Amino acid sequence: MGPSSLRIYLTGRVCFEADEALIDQSAFPSQQARLAFAFLVSERNRAVTRSELAEVLWPRRLPPSWDTSLSVIISKIRSLLIGAGLEGSRTLTGALGCYELRLPQRSWVDLEAAADSIHQAEAALKAGSHASAYGPSAVAHHIARRPFLPGEEGEWVERRRDKQRNILIRALECRAEVYMWNNEHSLAVEAARDAISLEPFRETCYQLLMRAHDRAGNAAEALRVYEECRKLISEELGVHPSRQTREVYKQVLQSI
Repeated sequence: MGPSSLRIYLTGRVCFEADEALIDQSAFPSQQARLAFAFLVSERNRAVTRSELAEVLWPRRLPPSWDTSLSVIISKIRSLLIGAGLEGSRTLTGALGCYELRLPQRSWVDLEAAADSIHQAEAALKAGSHASAYGPSAVAHHIARRPFLPGEEGEWVERRRDKQRNILIRALECRAEVYMWNNEHSLAVEAARDAISLEPFRETCYQLLMRAHDRAGNAAEALRVYEECRKLISEELGVHPSRQTREVYKQVLQSI
């Protein structure tokens, strides 16, 4: 009988908790083992070929002994799973040149929780329930802002970082909406600014920042943000702000 609960963290320090057992990042025998574990967790419940996994571990060039090295890495990951009370050979199976990670049904993975939470927060805001968006948006924000496998490189790692970055931007937008609803305008300004720093050409972030300044009684600052947005996309993209951005600008003008 395996553990009753399993929590896996792929952001920040890669680690997992199974009941009372904690397998910290320092327990992973190598950087490749940590990366392989993150990949198998993210791609679990499907067969991953040895060559596919090897390309993730050695994105620039496969070492001559990669086949043996990969077998050793998988063996050590199984040992970590066993140390957490899981059945190593059943949890991480290997057959026909493929590996498949099968976690207990109620396993929790931080990046999956962030993705689920941002969907919940956005759905709540769309339904007009800002209070219901508060918690999920905070969960998505706190998880997505942590670094993903710092020091690693490669196409798969970059794709995962892009997905996480998208969640973070959306979470910051949700937080800005919730903060404005809760009359925490300075926090709304901060969240919108953080989102702009991540995605300078995302107009919805500027719209939020303009609204947050206006709600705080700083209409002049809101107008300055509009000019900042207009100048950027005009000079860099050769287009005008969207209708939605211009509409927020008009609303600010009317509030003066």
